[in-house]
Amino acid sequence: MTDPTEDPTEDTEDTNARDQEQRLLALEKQRERYVWYYLAYFLFGIHLVAFVMIYAVKHAK
Repeated sequence: MTDPTEDPTEDTEDTNARDQEQRLLALEKQRERYVWYYLAYFLFGIHLVAFVMIYAVKHAK
């Protein structure tokens, strides 16, 4: 049973703070995933350009 002298707004503030922290952690995780995707696409693109340049140099007359 809860203590009647406790302030009930403290519980809601704690809950709101925890919910907000969970949302921020989820958002940070999502943004970190996007950073890895951008890095992967960037590295893939650099390799693709390098292979095309190697092909062009080897087949130049």
